Amino acid sequence: MAQNNEEKQMLDYLGIDSVERLFDDIPEQVKVDGLDLPCGVSELEVKRQLGKILNRNVSVDDIPSFLGSGTYDIYIPSAVGAILGRSEFYSSYTPYQPETSQGMLQSMFEYQSMMSELTGMEAVNNSMYDWATALGEAILMSARLKKGGQFLVPRMISASKRSVLDNYVDGAGIQIVEIGHDEKTGQLDLDDLKSKITPETIGAYVESPNMFGVFEEKMEQFREILADRIMVVGANPLSLAIAKPPGEHGADIVIGDGQIFGNPMNYGGPHLGFFSCKKKLVRKMPGRIVGLTHDTDGQQAYCMTLQTREQHIRREKATSNICSNEALTTLAAAVYMSLKGGKGLQELAMELMEKASALGQRLSTIEGVRTPCFDGYSFNEITVELPASASIIFDELAERNIIGGKPLADVPGMENMMVFAVTDKTTDGDIEKLATALNEILGAI
Repeated sequence: MAQNNEEKQMLDYLGIDSVERLFDDIPEQVKVDGLDLPCGVSELEVKRQLGKILNRNVSVDDIPSFLGSGTYDIYIPSAVGAILGRSEFYSSYTPYQPETSQGMLQSMFEYQSMMSELTGMEAVNNSMYDWATALGEAILMSARLKKGGQFLVPRMISASKRSVLDNYVDGAGIQIVEIGHDEKTGQLDLDDLKSKITPETIGAYVESPNMFGVFEEKMEQFREILADRIMVVGANPLSLAIAKPPGEHGADIVIGDGQIFGNPMNYGGPHLGFFSCKKKLVRKMPGRIVGLTHDTDGQQAYCMTLQTREQHIRREKATSNICSNEALTTLAAAVYMSLKGGKGLQELAMELMEKASALGQRLSTIEGVRTPCFDGYSFNEITVELPASASIIFDELAERNIIGGKPLADVPGMENMMVFAVTDKTTDGDIEKLATALNEILGAI
């Protein structure tokens, strides 16, 4: 086929001689010459065929699940979906003339207010993609606040968070240094923290509850060791209904994931990364903040108080490039928290702690199983040591229609450990079914 002048210029610029060369990276075995599609059928037949395919799926509504690690199968009241589905809210687009969307702005403001109360922080944004991106943005913000080239994080954080974090800090030239954990308590090793601090240290990150499901009990000491460096805390927001807010521990930035508040698992997304900080640091915080004010008639009104995305201000002054609209997930969280109320959130948090304790007690009766693995207090997740590979046992549980906990297969020395999670949907029968299946599997190994 003859090349037109524009096509030839493009190919010359790229240093190739044909358009086909653009597809050299595609393996030959997956290239097709045309599509072998069947003849068309009626809409009814299509639905029947799709129904047969979908019926092969098994979801957490069909079998018990103990998989958590940041995504939880919490019961969501029907009112949440009913409100989210209203046409005033249900849009994927950011309101670029936000003052015309007073209802959406009010929902954002209410979300900020409730999260501020939970975290003990003065400012909350709307919002990050998930926990991992919130962590990356928190460390970049810390680097804007304090000079240095090093940031300390726990060795025991999820691989997905660490991967995203590494991508965030690579271009910024920030070195990530790992802090170990105390093998007895499961909490951060504060002596190791002290030994890792240098003049280049910007700050440090701590999770509570951490990857093992254990609360960090020495947050004040953590703050003292850091001195004037930036303290970033990651938390399951539901745990903050019964735990002391990180703001009262002296945290500068508090992050986490709000999926547990009214957002379904949805194959792992979208999530809701919450991000909060002290008021004096707000000018360095990424994202958007909604404020309460009055209009020219003296009526109560809401407005965008801070918009630091590069779509809104000059790129060199922007502090983030969070593009998609997370307003719907924050609305879900606001509706969920409103329905529960403060007392309801406390009762739910206590229920999950009690269920996790009951799960641990039941599994501890199985020969070869060790739990608790750590002396610290757990929230809704417990770490269990098994007498065989956790990955193999996970697969065996799946064969018995049980989704097990998160295997720590990628952690050296913890290949036999699994982190089990409970939610308000976990029943005594689910726990007994897990224990029976686990006992059967271990007996056959």
